[in-house]
Amino acid sequence: MKIATWNVNSIRTRLEHVISWLKENPIDVLCLQETKVVDADFPRSPFTELGYHVYVSGQKAYNGVALISRQPLNDVSTGFTPILPKIEPEWDIQKRVITGVLDDIRIVNLYVPNGSAVGSEKYEFKLGWLTVLREYLQTLLISQPAICMCGDFNIALAAEDIHEKANAENHIMASPAERQALRDILQLGFADAFRKFTTEGGHYSWWDYRAAAFRRNMGWRIDHHYLTPVLYDRAQSCMIDVSPRKLPQPSDHTPVIVEF
Repeated sequence: MKIATWNVNSIRTRLEHVISWLKENPIDVLCLQETKVVDADFPRSPFTELGYHVYVSGQKAYNGVALISRQPLNDVSTGFTPILPKIEPEWDIQKRVITGVLDDIRIVNLYVPNGSAVGSEKYEFKLGWLTVLREYLQTLLISQPAICMCGDFNIALAAEDIHEKANAENHIMASPAERQALRDILQLGFADAFRKFTTEGGHYSWWDYRAAAFRRNMGWRIDHHYLTPVLYDRAQSCMIDVSPRKLPQPSDHTPVIVEF
């Protein structure tokens, strides 16, 4: 089984890229983030014509997540509330969470808030959102030992996940509080699939559109697959496909694929 995660930065803008990539890479599940479209306007037919099933949770112009699956998914839900019915509604206003089960694997597709700037109101929201995410995953783990948590985490955990020219100290996506919040989640039993196979730096999944960042490989690795132990043991590869980032008008992110 192959599962990919990709922040497409608008599915309607990047639809041709995504469909072409799927034709060349007929994976089992594609987890999309930042789809930026309400559910009724999501371009379903190009995916269904390829034989995929489409599950979406979106909003106009911002955020949005989707699961594109070769086989029908079971137990699909969106947002935190179906698992945590007592949480405050504010945590689900932004469409950032979708999950479903394929065979014995629960796939949790996430678009973690960016946080804007350290110390800002959006930064505090990000930290709170990550706290809710931990509770959400802790609840899922009670009944589901095989979880693939993936998506755009907007956090680079280590120095090797950031290009050497970046001033990353206390930078958004690398601040101590963000990293600790993610580590607290991983302590539930999740491990980084990419680092099982690749330990050195220089491998990134996001590059700024400015300053020729992609050409100069001035990137950040912020798109991840985190696996529970049973899946980590089964993982056969995890790789970043930079080819879509070379296309005209690409997303600033590129796909990351894990294989079991």
